Amino acid sequence: MNTLKNKAIGLMLAMSLVFAAGSAMAQEFPQPGPEHNWLQQMVGEWETEMQAYMEPGEPPVVSQGTETIRPLGEFWTISDIEGTMMDKPFLGNLTLGYDAKKQKYVGTWVDSMTGHLWQYDGTVDESGKVLTLEAEGTCPMHPGRTTTFRDIIEFQDENTKTWTSKMLDENGQWVTVMVGQSKRKQ
Repeated sequence: MNTLKNKAIGLMLAMSLVFAAGSAMAQEFPQPGPEHNWLQQMVGEWETEMQAYMEPGEPPVVSQGTETIRPLGEFWTISDIEGTMMDKPFLGNLTLGYDAKKQKYVGTWVDSMTGHLWQYDGTVDESGKVLTLEAEGTCPMHPGRTTTFRDIIEFQDENTKTWTSKMLDENGQWVTVMVGQSKRKQ
C-alpha cells in the first residue's frame, strides 16, 4: 500500500512539474513586433512581369506570372510564384520573417530551375518602403563560383511593388540581373 501511495505522490509531483514548465514556456513565447507587421502588407494575390538580363548588352528575357503570398501566423509570409522563364514553367517559393535576436529580416528562396537554397538577411530602410535582402549564391556568369546577391523589394503604394535582383561582379560592381513589377489583383 505504501508503494502505491509513493507512486501516486510521485505522479502528482511529476504532473505539477510538467504543468509548471508548460506555464513558464508559454510566458516565453515571443510576440510579433512592428517588423513582423511590415511583412503583412505583402499578403495577397499579385500579377507579375519580370525582365531577366541574361547577357550584358542583350535585351532582357520577359516573363509573366502570379505570386500568392499568405501569412504563416503573425511571424512569417510564404510566397508561391508561378510563371514561365525562357518558355519553360517556373515555380518559386519565398519565405520571409524577422529574427528579433539578429535584428534582421530573414528568408529563403527555392525554385524549379536551380538546385540552390538561398538564405537571406536584410533590413527595411527608414522610409519603410524598401526591404533589401542579401544572400550568397552561384554566379550565373561563372558556374562553380559564388557571389553576393542583393534582392530589393520596394512598395510604390499598397497595390504596386517592384523586385530588383543584383549581383556583385568580379570588379566589385552591383550588376542588375532581374527587375520585376507586381500589381495586386483587385
